[in-house]
Amino acid sequence: MAEDNKLNIRLHVYDTDFSVKIDREDEEMYRKASRLISEVVGNYTQYYKGLKSEKEILYMALVDITLRYEKEARRNDTTPYSDILRQLTKEIDDALKE
Repeated sequence: MAEDNKLNIRLHVYDTDFSVKIDREDEEMYRKASRLISEVVGNYTQYYKGLKSEKEILYMALVDITLRYEKEARRNDTTPYSDILRQLTKEIDDALKE
């Protein structure tokens, strides 16, 4: 049954085309990811072509994209809010018991 939700698509990432089997609901995210990778690798290649190896350029792009991801994850971290809400709830419960 899980296979019913799978989709085979072709992605173009920078200078490479390949097929992937994905969940149907993730197709848009895969396509956006391939465009982002292509854009970032393209920018680094344009700037560093002839100065850095292709492998170094790919690693630089990978670090760039990962840094964006980490910043976004940190920005969306709700743990501090959950901790505060838990503490406030405890204080309210304690006050109501008195």
